[in-house]
Amino acid sequence: MKKLLYFSAVVTLAALPLITQAAPAQELPNGTTLKQEMGSVSAKASTIDELDARLRAEATQQGASAYTVTSAFDNNQGVYGTATLYK
Repeated sequence: MKKLLYFSAVVTLAALPLITQAAPAQELPNGTTLKQEMGSVSAKASTIDELDARLRAEATQQGASAYTVTSAFDNNQGVYGTATLYK
């Protein structure tokens, strides 16, 4: 029984880094500064929703746990935006 308990504990602890890295980045509410800044990204899209999805995907790809959209503007050629990434 002890061997099964130890095995379960080892498997659970080994899986924790995989579980935490798989989560997509989340947008932080305005004024939130509890996380450490790690850089920024920019993207272009057709709609604001598509822009947000692209910024979220880029943040997740770079290992950020959260992001804040810092600018977004629309012109005749599409929607452009930037986001700050946080650890």
